[in-house]
Amino acid sequence: MSDDSTPWMRLLRELFGDDAEAALEELQRMGMDPQALAAQAGLADNPAMMEHVLGQIRALVSQSDGEDVNWKLAHDVARGVAAQGGDPTVSGATAALHRQAISRAELWLDAVTDFDPTRLEPRVWSRAEWVEATLPTWRTLAGPVAVSVSHALSGLLEGADDLPETGGLDPSALLRSVAPTVCGMHMGQAAGEMAREAFGATDLGIPLLAEPRVVLVPRAITEFAEGLDVDEDAVRTFLALREAAHVRLFAAAPWLPGQLHTLIERYSQGITIDLEALEEAVRDAGMGDPERLQKALNRGIFASQHTDEQKATLESIETLLALVEGWVDDVTMRAAAAHLPDVGALREMMRRRRAAGGPAEDTFANLLSLELRPRRMRDASAMWASLHARLGAEGRDGVWSHPDLLPASGELAQWQAWVDGYVARGEGDEVDRELERLLGSDDG
Repeated sequence: MSDDSTPWMRLLRELFGDDAEAALEELQRMGMDPQALAAQAGLADNPAMMEHVLGQIRALVSQSDGEDVNWKLAHDVARGVAAQGGDPTVSGATAALHRQAISRAELWLDAVTDFDPTRLEPRVWSRAEWVEATLPTWRTLAGPVAVSVSHALSGLLEGADDLPETGGLDPSALLRSVAPTVCGMHMGQAAGEMAREAFGATDLGIPLLAEPRVVLVPRAITEFAEGLDVDEDAVRTFLALREAAHVRLFAAAPWLPGQLHTLIERYSQGITIDLEALEEAVRDAGMGDPERLQKALNRGIFASQHTDEQKATLESIETLLALVEGWVDDVTMRAAAAHLPDVGALREMMRRRRAAGGPAEDTFANLLSLELRPRRMRDASAMWASLHARLGAEGRDGVWSHPDLLPASGELAQWQAWVDGYVARGEGDEVDRELERLLGSDDG
């Protein structure tokens, strides 16, 4: 019998009772000798640190018990990933600088759209604050898929026939927390990667906050500006314009955030998992290593064939994202044209960034098998510009008053014809209203 005075055995005894010895043997068989790892890391000589690590393990197992996804772990991983390379608290001077950029952006937007700014105070956040504020939306959008992956992973782990019983211990008991842990890590990795790249709360074209609020993340903006031959203040103001334009649109069309979220949830609920691909990932990664398992999920474990309903939903998502991004692109360009000499270069850079995506968007694609990229953004931007030329800002923005007024995917592909038809319908409505007025006057 191992010495129960060692921290590891006290933990195992707490978790597994009389099966603690078998649990230790199983961990060692899987290549994880807790005592050896502790010695290598110097933890054996640091009781306080050892107790901290034990507390984390104890919490990990207890949190995962009965959960499909370890959401607390997702939160902790997201915070850890976001903090890589440093995530200082935003100073008062930095916050003031970014609020000034937002104020300029709102003033310039007033001249090009009748959509009002949000009444909520803008926020200037660290990456950690961004994670805290947006994680509930990530959980809503990606939660159903994460739960499906967790169930499939649990089935593979518990159904494995190469895990012999050891000392009366069912190895599946030791692996019970692996699937929730892996999926929690995967969710956290995605949110953390996005936090490292996000300039605000609307970078993906979908609102990540429950309320329409302008947000800027100075660290991401500074790092982004360092790679450009443009003054950082111009970059800051341009990104504030884009963020504020998104927020105005989401506030003016209150149906829009809900529709985007509903479409994404509908799409994710229809996702099926390629069990062969998942089994291969598990086999290659090793069932006892949650971190390697989490990375293995990036290999593509979702079925490549979509149902007709999913294809239609995906097309609707891409079209709506293109319309949102196209409107923001057109409005931002008009607002900045008289003030930012580099707006053309900044606009093209942002278009390419959105088209190519980045590590965060790739992670989101792995998480949901969904690429949030507005493929027809240039067409949509040209469409909004044409509407503005023919109907003015009020006529252009009036299209957002109801979802049925927006062009469908096929109509966006032929946007010139759609604009002609929309303008003609508007002119016809004007004639009808004038006739009704005249007839009403005659009756009187």
